[in-house]
Amino acid sequence: MGKKERFFADIMAMNDGVTGSLHFVSVRFPNNYMPKLRFIVDCGLFQERTDEELNDALPFNPENLDFCLITHNHVDHIGRLPLIVKKGYRGNIYTTEPTSKLIRPALWDCHKVLKSTSKRRHTRPLYSNEDVTQTISQIKGCAYNQEFEINDNVYVTFLKNGHLVGASLIFVRITYPGYEDINLLFTGDYKGENAFFDVDAIPQKLQNLPLTIIQESTYGDMETAEMQPCFKENILMYIQNGGTVVAPVFSLGRSQEILYELKLLQKSGKLDTNIPIYFDGKLAFQYTNMYVRGELGIKPEMMDFFPENLTFVDSSTRGPILASGECKIILTTSGMGSYGPAQLYISHYIKDRNALIHFTGYTAEGTLGARLKATPYGETVEIAGIVTKKFAKVEYTTEYSAHAKADEMIAFLRQFKSIKLVLVNHGEPEVKEIFAKRIVKELNPKKVGILGRDYFFRINPYGLIKTMSTKFR
Repeated sequence: MGKKERFFADIMAMNDGVTGSLHFVSVRFPNNYMPKLRFIVDCGLFQERTDEELNDALPFNPENLDFCLITHNHVDHIGRLPLIVKKGYRGNIYTTEPTSKLIRPALWDCHKVLKSTSKRRHTRPLYSNEDVTQTISQIKGCAYNQEFEINDNVYVTFLKNGHLVGASLIFVRITYPGYEDINLLFTGDYKGENAFFDVDAIPQKLQNLPLTIIQESTYGDMETAEMQPCFKENILMYIQNGGTVVAPVFSLGRSQEILYELKLLQKSGKLDTNIPIYFDGKLAFQYTNMYVRGELGIKPEMMDFFPENLTFVDSSTRGPILASGECKIILTTSGMGSYGPAQLYISHYIKDRNALIHFTGYTAEGTLGARLKATPYGETVEIAGIVTKKFAKVEYTTEYSAHAKADEMIAFLRQFKSIKLVLVNHGEPEVKEIFAKRIVKELNPKKVGILGRDYFFRINPYGLIKTMSTKFR
């Protein structure tokens, strides 16, 4: 190779779809300056049943990793951190200050779910209590917008991201004397705004740098204008008819957003404050308390997001709610319906013709939410080992999605003046391809690639050198 080609980074993704996020980066320095530098960005759990066998498959040795970076606190981005620790990783796990607080209960909850699942399937858990404890000890919280030094050759900056409280874009600058820098920007799951906190503009200096951008594409085939809001209309219709609404919500972000949405409905006079609202889910309670205690950088005017007539529910108070025939709204975890108290509420109300079960976000293949979607009205469905008939109305909405749509992601990319390569990740294979073609058509960057398990991309300061097949196709 020529002089400039001897300083390069190999980037590969360990997932093909939207869960199990994990990017492996290996850096080769000139003149045998040091052994290869190896790091990962995110280390998430596969949530689709078809991909579960991949959770224990790590096509690299965690003992050889130099460091780990985390974009945000969702299980599909952090759920396998204790696994790499179990397999020998003892380096730092860098993330933002808010995420460093949020990730602790998330890892314990993830372990609890994995233990329960392995017990039912008579398999060994993916990792142990001790692995979780050790993982938490390795997490380092970092300030937003402040570049910090990993070592003499790597500098990292966490930038605000509206996807979730604590979420970040991660800018990695890799240097070597006498060479231009290799600049990598990982978007993580991206959204440009959030009701609960302000999202800072991308620094002008970063906008002008030559960049390789690793860009998510979850909704890369959808326009913002295509969104059809329906949640408020649907729940009000059932409440007006004296029915019960069960809304599965994600513990972090979606729970708090839907509580705020119900408060706004009450303030507008559309939702009667006499209608009881029940909120159920231990992890959601923990996160909600962190919101209101001011630990996460929430805007002062958003600290009070509770609707009136709200009751927090636990196992001791759940029974009377299930037995009551009153008109009510129940917010419950988990968001995809497969875990937590959501299973109890859904199994109870799925037979009720005057009940609405309204999912408020993405339901991965194999989850209860996805199975209910595939089950016709009046047909049988199995929930937590019980077979019953589906008579409740089941609805879905993506209007609260914390992911940018295709037009928003294109607008995000337009900010950057010197994109050398865009690597499209975190989307279903056909969606990644659609979005990659749109980037080529509308932005005409130097190169666009599609990240997945089949190929890795070798880049230098000037962009793509070549693409090669992985050994774990």
